[in-house]
Amino acid sequence: MGFYNYQLTLDKILEYGCTVYPTREIVYRDRRRYSFASFGEKVKSLAASLQKIGVSKGDKIAVVDWDTDVYMMSYYAIPMIGAVLHTVNIRYPPEIMLKTMLHAEDKWIIIRDEFLPLLEKARNFLQGIRGVITYSDTGEKVRTSFKTYDLWELLSGEGLQQPELQEDTPATIFYTSGTTGDPKGVWFTHRDLVLHSMSVALVTGRPPLLAGQKDVYMILVPMFHVHQWGFPYVTMLMGTKYVLPGRYDPYFEITLMKREGVTFSAMVPTILHMILTHPEAERNPEVFKGWKVMIGGSALPSGLAYLARKMGVNISVGYGLSETAPVLTVAYYNSVVEGLPEDDRFAQQIKTGIPIPLVKLRVIDEKGNEIPRDGKTVGEIVVRTPWLTREYYKDPERTEKLWKDGWLHTGDLAVIDEYGYLKIVDRDKDAIKSGGEFIPSLILEDLISTHPKVSEVAVVGMKHEKWGERPVAFVVPRGELREEELLDFLAKKVEEGKIQKWWIPDKFVFVKEFPKTSTNKIDKKALRKALEEGQR
Repeated sequence: MGFYNYQLTLDKILEYGCTVYPTREIVYRDRRRYSFASFGEKVKSLAASLQKIGVSKGDKIAVVDWDTDVYMMSYYAIPMIGAVLHTVNIRYPPEIMLKTMLHAEDKWIIIRDEFLPLLEKARNFLQGIRGVITYSDTGEKVRTSFKTYDLWELLSGEGLQQPELQEDTPATIFYTSGTTGDPKGVWFTHRDLVLHSMSVALVTGRPPLLAGQKDVYMILVPMFHVHQWGFPYVTMLMGTKYVLPGRYDPYFEITLMKREGVTFSAMVPTILHMILTHPEAERNPEVFKGWKVMIGGSALPSGLAYLARKMGVNISVGYGLSETAPVLTVAYYNSVVEGLPEDDRFAQQIKTGIPIPLVKLRVIDEKGNEIPRDGKTVGEIVVRTPWLTREYYKDPERTEKLWKDGWLHTGDLAVIDEYGYLKIVDRDKDAIKSGGEFIPSLILEDLISTHPKVSEVAVVGMKHEKWGERPVAFVVPRGELREEELLDFLAKKVEEGKIQKWWIPDKFVFVKEFPKTSTNKIDKKALRKALEEGQR
């Protein structure tokens, strides 16, 4: 028969994990528990049943669920038969959820019982749906006005006809968070996800995180959000126990950490802040000693980073976007930084990091020239990797802008230091331009967050007749805090040479909490809107 052209498909990752780590566990809350081997059998049964009810290669299957065992089975069962997994953002408004499902041309839906009212309200718009697969945690059958299948019955399916898939077969599709307009669809192939997962697995095993097969993962990135940063696949490669929390709740997450021995997590800064400041955290300080945490999604404020360090958390920052599957950089140690003193190493591991394997990354000026590594000059991050989205689905105009000059343009503005580590200073759309010069909002946020009376902070631009824009800081205070205290604090930072005097915000707005996006990031778009309405 001769040479066999081995294809990089996701079923190979599942097969590896089940073969090499058959007794390792996947745990869903306090409800269900599987060994890797039994989980793999459930995935094959679901895949076989999907084939039998009529799912064809190329069909898109929407999943509407929390972070559950069912969702994780879908991560494997759907792509391994050549169908496409659509991870629907359940935190979108119902109308936007429906728009993404229609735009993706979903043919099937896997849905948890509590989300069914949303589906029924949209019944007249979903004429192209061939079938709905429902389930309840109680095991009770759930009916809909659609042709309905019970998920628990499908998990007893047999006779999987495993197709010989090509590695360039589409595997997933989802929609960006839409902070700059309507959400945009991005899709990825089996090869994209296999290579991405292998690269992420490599760097999580490097210092400072040093994650290994004895670690217990609980990833607090929603499963609808950018492949949960690849960890449902990474866990099979690493052989790590995987804990699924379902619907997010800080109290229950701390309880799960204690009960299951969680040692590794990934999340956005807001989730970390919610956990570390929860009353239950103070009652269970031992849970956080040695906890390894990868942060991404938005900038990590220094105040939060040092709080985590004080509590014994081993933290490292990563970076990526929906269009990049997502991980591009992680703040692991390179050969220069690993020899620095501890405090200097920590300062590097809370920056945006260095490229993970197979990522080609440049930071360029407006003429396309690479910026110097001086930690001061700002440029845009552009990238090439073997796992980037090829296009915005059915959107050639925005695709052309994304892929200008053969590089994927991230729209993120950053500096590079002498060691080669990135630090993002702004999103292009969040940058504040005052008198023709940029004020980096992330640097201001980072400094303000270190004030002992500041819990959370966000800086946005406010329209100004003379300067174009001026910065305004929204602050969630910790106790009593006056504007004069913050002005004095920032004046000292000017004297220390950390910021320019004209960067100091014109206004401080104290709030009880921030509006959040569907992925738990601070919603600066909503803050800017509030300012605009206040100026009228």
